[in-house]
Amino acid sequence: MDSKADRSDLNQPLGLNVRPQRAGLALPPLSTFAFWFAVLVVFGTSTGIALRDRPFRSATQAVVSVPQEETDTASQQAARSEPTETRTDGGASIIRVPAPASSDSSIVIHDPTAKGQNLRVAHLPDRALIEESELGPLPIRAADGRRPFDVYARPWSGARGARVAIVIGGLGVSQTGTQEAIASLPPEVTLAFASGGNSIDRWMQTARQAGHEILMQVPMEPFDYPNVDPGKNTLTVDASAAENAQRLHVALTRTTNYVGVMNYLGGRFVADDAALRPVMNELAARGLMFLDDGSSARSLTGELAETARGPFAAADLQIDNIRERGDILKKLDEAERTARAKGYAIAIGSAFQGTVSAVTEWVAEAKRRGIEVVPISALANDPENP
Repeated sequence: MDSKADRSDLNQPLGLNVRPQRAGLALPPLSTFAFWFAVLVVFGTSTGIALRDRPFRSATQAVVSVPQEETDTASQQAARSEPTETRTDGGASIIRVPAPASSDSSIVIHDPTAKGQNLRVAHLPDRALIEESELGPLPIRAADGRRPFDVYARPWSGARGARVAIVIGGLGVSQTGTQEAIASLPPEVTLAFASGGNSIDRWMQTARQAGHEILMQVPMEPFDYPNVDPGKNTLTVDASAAENAQRLHVALTRTTNYVGVMNYLGGRFVADDAALRPVMNELAARGLMFLDDGSSARSLTGELAETARGPFAAADLQIDNIRERGDILKKLDEAERTARAKGYAIAIGSAFQGTVSAVTEWVAEAKRRGIEVVPISALANDPENP
């Protein structure tokens, strides 16, 4: 019997031999049917999604960093110096952010529905927030009212649980210490740069790309000045308002992309109404917050910031007056207790190796205990957004 013959039990009478049927067209294998079935399913599903009134995903934005062509004219470059928004037919919008002059030709897409900053463009200053001066770029409010305090703030959850802001200052003074602090500290920790430091603009870019919110530390006159000297361009009680404004501008032009300033020393200056008031007025007018380090019980910064309608915060405690690891951790635990009692706490420290190590360890543990570590802007009192 030919094993290749097609014999059907239904068509072959019992006991009779039937001639084999001539081979016709071969049926395609089962895998071919499965392939075309899958194609039809995919096509049908895609068509159904396209025809739905409401797609599965809502329209989102994409942030695109694009290099600027060297052949652009001056007017074209000026037009492209600001982020631009383009809407697609599907309702999504693409925001184009000018890439740094040294960037390569890659295009970076960021989905803003993801939490956190767009780290590839967080270091790029918003040109609408810059006043070009003889000293360098000064922060200002944009024509549409946006403030550096708003634009450069790090996002956070918005939850009302126990929140702790940790500010580590003195960055830019030691190159090694600055590099270690930026690399080691969690991005939720706010970094403050000493205006007299080195390579601040480069370190700012690194810090922002790592996700940190930043502040600028401004030297102010302490008691026993000049025996205790905060450094060059210190704001003093005896200087005129114009002299202090000039010194303030020197500090503010050291870099960009910060949400506000913090006093460096300044026990005497922050307690003098006549000297302090013009400074607080200018900071508020420029859209910057002021963080008081909490070292002076006679500080007038809070009430003058309220009068000037500027964002303000004051530290609850200094964590590394004693630079022993155990003492620093105890201070951080104290900040946690304060946060659980009143909802929030602000702790400040300096970029010492022991402080950086202790803060890094504590933040990881505090998160597991339900503490949210937030940027300093999240805890500021803002009269414009009560």
